[in-house]
Amino acid sequence: EVLLVESGGGMVQPGGSLRLSCAASGFAFSSYDMCWVRQAPGKGREWISGINGGGDSTYYADSVKDRFTISRDNAKNTLYLQMDSLKPEDTALYHCARVDRGPITTIPVTDDAYGYWGQGTQVTVSS
Repeated sequence: EVLLVESGGGMVQPGGSLRLSCAASGFAFSSYDMCWVRQAPGKGREWISGINGGGDSTYYADSVKDRFTISRDNAKNTLYLQMDSLKPEDTALYHCARVDRGPITTIPVTDDAYGYWGQGTQVTVSS
């Protein structure tokens, strides 16, 4: 069974940092590109970052570029998202997703590319 379990969310003040993790199981993790997608209250899903299976190619939405860093540890089957300089507009439910229609060749990655999603972890940026 494919499982993606996110963790690391929480409440943080503007300008603060958080590190999200996504623990993957049930599949050959290193064989898949992975993405982070977020959904803010009352808004649609927003693709924010992607990484290839080997971890040497990364992609970012303009809204998070230079503030967020995606990475992966294939030995631990874990995907990460380091989020720095957080803003109130980053408040959202953050999901990791497996790219089944890969590899990533264009961005943003659209929803039809994903085969599996995690349940999400909430990030709230507020003073």
